Amino acid sequence: MIAAVEVDGRTCVIRSRSETDNCPDDSSEWDAWGDGETVPGEHHRAVIVVDGDIIGTMSWHAVHYGPTVGSRAWSMGIALAPQWRGQGWGSLAQRLLGDHLLASAHRVEASTDVDNVTEQRSLEKAGFHREGVLRAAQMRADGRHHDLVMYARTRD
Repeated sequence: MIAAVEVDGRTCVIRSRSETDNCPDDSSEWDAWGDGETVPGEHHRAVIVVDGDIIGTMSWHAVHYGPTVGSRAWSMGIALAPQWRGQGWGSLAQRLLGDHLLASAHRVEASTDVDNVTEQRSLEKAGFHREGVLRAAQMRADGRHHDLVMYARTRD
């Protein structure tokens, strides 16, 4: 288990994804995992579980800002099933995973599409700070490179 917390009588758990877990919906990112298209390295997957139901997925991978282990940061992402959005679960999950990852790195970062204002607010609620725009940083399903907004938390 990565993290667990009780909120208003409901239990939220973040745990490693198992091969027997069912995808919560089509917005989850794990359908494409294992297709040989990912960049090699430290990739991790987790599920967000509320009262026994998988409501979303999270992933994180190492990014290196120098050649030493001390220069490693974690980049994380989230996908929530639509019916669970807007209720605070995404911010909570991102805060919990960020706390967990800061135990093994000085920096944790997350990015989102410049048009995804809802996720930008969620990251801010989770304690992340906006750092800037990464131009044409991510290839998306539409075949175009999209601008991303970078957010980060550090141990400081």
